[in-house]
Amino acid sequence: MRKYSVRPPLTLKGRKFKGLRGWAGHPLHPPLTDIPIGAYILAAGFDVLSVIGGSGHTWAREMWHAGTFTFVAGAAVSLLTLLTGFWDAWKSSEAGTQARRTINTHWTIMVAVSVLAFGDIGWRLNDYHTHATTPVALMVLSVVVAGLVALGATYGGSMVFDYGFNVETGGDHPAYHTSETDVFPGQP
Repeated sequence: MRKYSVRPPLTLKGRKFKGLRGWAGHPLHPPLTDIPIGAYILAAGFDVLSVIGGSGHTWAREMWHAGTFTFVAGAAVSLLTLLTGFWDAWKSSEAGTQARRTINTHWTIMVAVSVLAFGDIGWRLNDYHTHATTPVALMVLSVVVAGLVALGATYGGSMVFDYGFNVETGGDHPAYHTSETDVFPGQP
């Protein structure tokens, strides 16, 4: 019995393109979310370490700068993440359903995270060359952003793993049958 199936998950052949939503079975929004989530949580950690280190340690300044670069990278990707998430919600859910209410909660939290993240970046860029470490109030903001992004990600994860939102399953799909043959997208 073969132990691995490599090509079918990676191919786009046979998958319907759905614009900003991605391809059938390969949506764009979920993989993009990993970058801002990871960046905001890491940046908060860098900021906490910077504050703990204080101005007496050169590594504390490096943590402050690492947090800044990490926040900027996360925010840059978050723009595309918000756009693809909005498109998914608009094209994939019906008003009045629990799924739509959960989407609304997820969307509200993530838009708030993005607004706070861009405010955080503006503050960082203003203080970047004048502070030896992360200002304490900015660290608090970064921790709030990290907490909110984790909360928002919980709602997004619930959409996928609890509701199967935008997960294209075949119900009784042949991929779940014992077989030596791989089934590619678009094949019966």
